[in-house]
Amino acid sequence: RREPLALINLKKKNEETGEEELASRLDHCKAKATRHIFLIRHSQYNLDGRADKDRTLTPLGREQAELTGRRLASLGLKFDQIIHSSMTRATETTEIISKYLPGVKKISTDLLREGAPIEPDPPVSHWKPEAVQYYEDGARIEAAFRNFIHRADAKQEEDSYEIFVCHANVIRYIVCRALQFPPEGWLRMSLNNGSITHLVIRPNGRVALRALGDTGFMPPEKITRT
Repeated sequence: RREPLALINLKKKNEETGEEELASRLDHCKAKATRHIFLIRHSQYNLDGRADKDRTLTPLGREQAELTGRRLASLGLKFDQIIHSSMTRATETTEIISKYLPGVKKISTDLLREGAPIEPDPPVSHWKPEAVQYYEDGARIEAAFRNFIHRADAKQEEDSYEIFVCHANVIRYIVCRALQFPPEGWLRMSLNNGSITHLVIRPNGRVALRALGDTGFMPPEKITRT
């Protein structure tokens, strides 16, 4: 999942074949396929809910998820899987989207749950979590980035298309990390509910951002950021 040379134990290099064997081993570790990562922010949800189970999608949020599902289906891509945050609003968004993508397996993970990834720079006055939250959430969200955002496995022959349904803070942090931008700038971006962010990871490890928070497929009156 990293630079092929970093995956090889150079101490085991055969002294007789030398560079030829090294080149062969490098080829064995090189990615061949491109990964397309679609990061979906959950739809609008009930902000008055005290516990996560109470923070269900609003009627408008359910409409937004329907629109997002239709949009993803209209792309005509063969999606490999949907990985989603285990929080209620992300799970409900996933269930609605998946209706439009029959047969695509769904996987729930705690790694993609919402949180405070890293202290933003510049700071904002309206959102100041306790410092300990950055340590707790930040390590988990960084683990999500390292676990999910990487070049294709060397054994993967064809390009893949994967959907991740999660949260604004998680998506913004992942975008900064993937593009090698200072992650402290994550709060300078804003994402609408049900929006689509599209990252492309090439076999050489280079990442391109094709779309950030796209909701152009929604009528203006359906767009929210809550």
